[in-house]
Amino acid sequence: MLRQVGRLTGDDLKLMDAHVEKIFKALDKDNSDLAEKKILEIANTPNYFTREETGRRLATYDGPGKLDEICSKMLEHRLYGIRATALFYFYYKRQDDPAVIIKIIEKTIETVPWESETICFEMWKRQSEIMKEQMPLWAKSDNEKKRAMSMHGMENIVARDPQYIMNFISGLLDDESEEVQKKITHVLTQVGRMRPVQCYAAIKGWLADADEKRTRTVWMTMKKLANILMQRSKRDKTHDFINITQKTVKEWKNDPNQNISQMGNKLAQIMNRN
Repeated sequence: MLRQVGRLTGDDLKLMDAHVEKIFKALDKDNSDLAEKKILEIANTPNYFTREETGRRLATYDGPGKLDEICSKMLEHRLYGIRATALFYFYYKRQDDPAVIIKIIEKTIETVPWESETICFEMWKRQSEIMKEQMPLWAKSDNEKKRAMSMHGMENIVARDPQYIMNFISGLLDDESEEVQKKITHVLTQVGRMRPVQCYAAIKGWLADADEKRTRTVWMTMKKLANILMQRSKRDKTHDFINITQKTVKEWKNDPNQNISQMGNKLAQIMNRN
């Protein structure tokens, strides 16, 4: 019996390998019903790690069995764990075709949200070029979850392409969805920490003619960055981040634009209070 929560031990993985071997044998004998039954037995679990490792192992099957058909059906199953296991199967099976993975995630954003987020994060890390091509389409979707998901993991490209991120976010800056706004704040905070020059320059431009809602989004981001600056721990701070943030706040305090100067004064209060 595999553990219901937590990472799997070596003994757990051996047990899983034995179970998967039985599944493969059933598939080789064209016994799809037995194979499906055994897959559902292991996939129906609350343990995220079991679901992922099962999907990963199933993806290694290269025999004649109808595993794709079984897992396609599993994506529509009423039980979350079974849907999630199937998603991981297709993710690991189609590593050489990221466009297909993106199409699959489009269908699971709402039905398998946690695992879809995990895969999006990994795609931004490992397949960033196709994500840069496809995610602008998601950002225009009527589905707020899809718009928010378009940015999940985008922080993985901050170091090498911060301008792409700032341009991308500018198109969603006034989005009405709270979920989208939270994701914007998260990503902007990462850009501010790693590439403060590009981040603050864009934010200043956004602030110049900002309405109340946009100002609130910017404030949530800048407040987080100011608080990071004032933390005793140096873990999230570089010299560039410290120096540029301090200089930016000082300049914003004296800016002739009221929106910018008000933001600068509020940030200075945080920095002086701490």
